[in-house]
Amino acid sequence: MLDNLITEFDRGLRTLFAPAHSARPHPDHAVAEAELDQAEKQHALGLMRVNHCGEVCAQALYQGQALTARDPAAREALRHAAFEEVEHLAWTEQRIRELGGRPSLFNPLWYTGSLAIGVAAGMLGDKWNLGFLEETEHQVGAHLDSHLQELPAQDARSRAIVTQMRDDELKHAEMANELGAARLPAPLRGMMKLSAKLMTSASYRA
Repeated sequence: MLDNLITEFDRGLRTLFAPAHSARPHPDHAVAEAELDQAEKQHALGLMRVNHCGEVCAQALYQGQALTARDPAAREALRHAAFEEVEHLAWTEQRIRELGGRPSLFNPLWYTGSLAIGVAAGMLGDKWNLGFLEETEHQVGAHLDSHLQELPAQDARSRAIVTQMRDDELKHAEMANELGAARLPAPLRGMMKLSAKLMTSASYRA
């Protein structure tokens, strides 16, 4: 258990303070940069900063859930999801830099809160742990769909990244469902949406 805690602490530090790396090619690697005016660039930057922040939260959430998961299959599913979220971190981080910005100043705060939520979810039992994973991914998928509507039409690079992220998140939700995820109560799903709105509003600006 101590070894796991040390490993996860190291992973948290790297999530927050070290550049992320992707095993897969970046979805936008072959896409030409578009001409964006200042307002379009700032809006795209804000949206990609929100997406990066969401991936920081996902890392922390799945780390916490994996620490307290009882079933090895559930633990492995959570670690697989976390691995792909690292790739999403790399993609969004690079895009933020290309747009002339930086990640959210609030990332350490969101990371700490998400880690605590993940640990708590895992302690409830594996079916609820997986249910939390499934609901999180469904909400993230809907959130990314809304960003595809909001991003400037000509910003094909950002759109390629968001599309691949959305597809990955929905696969994670399907995986959790196949492993026996329980459907979360409506009040809890509503609280998750409310907290996501708070994070989105703060991270878009800073």
